[in-house]
Amino acid sequence: MDHNNDGSNSPIRILIADDHPLFRYGVRRLLETEPGFSVVGEAADGKEVVELVRRLEPHVLLLDLAMPRFSGLDALRELANLSLPMRTIVLAAEVERPQIAEALQLGARGIVLKESATQMLIDSIHAVLRGQYWVGRESVSDLVELLHRYLPRPAGRPLGENFGLSPREMQVAGEAVAGLSNMEIAQKLALSEQTVKHHMTNVFDKLGVSNRMELALFMVAHQLGQD
Repeated sequence: MDHNNDGSNSPIRILIADDHPLFRYGVRRLLETEPGFSVVGEAADGKEVVELVRRLEPHVLLLDLAMPRFSGLDALRELANLSLPMRTIVLAAEVERPQIAEALQLGARGIVLKESATQMLIDSIHAVLRGQYWVGRESVSDLVELLHRYLPRPAGRPLGENFGLSPREMQVAGEAVAGLSNMEIAQKLALSEQTVKHHMTNVFDKLGVSNRMELALFMVAHQLGQD
């Protein structure tokens, strides 16, 4: 999803959602100085966010969680059902773990503090477009490590409780949530890509998850692969 490397040089379409007009103005001015960025709209509450995302189809949504009436988290919940290729970066006044954990579970790709240096916001947009996550001051490629920071610590699970996963399925699942593609897992574990797909299907079925994000959340919540 690196829009500037696909040969078309189409601008990266950005939607800003925050209930403070001055803050939106400042962010817009900042982003419009960056080559290849285009601010396509602004929203002042969560309802407006959902409407504008549907209409404008931005590549990146900069989302304040603490908006009145219909919050940023409410908007994220609604947008999570739309299966859009858009990447969401949460703009937070402070790091509140429960909110950030929920935002990540709902598909947010980045968390940037509002007090951050301006260059950091630009760096975070480039990072999420490359497929990475961004939290605070750095890009993070390992989703499990990221979730460990923000999800509540679960109670210990019974030893040997692997939810019916075989050792090989555990291994494949671990590589998947570390960010490797099926092809990369196949190369690393000396398996065929078809075998990796078969293992991933079994993992999803046994754990009752439907994508890698849910798999990562499940593994963190149940402390799988951390013995």
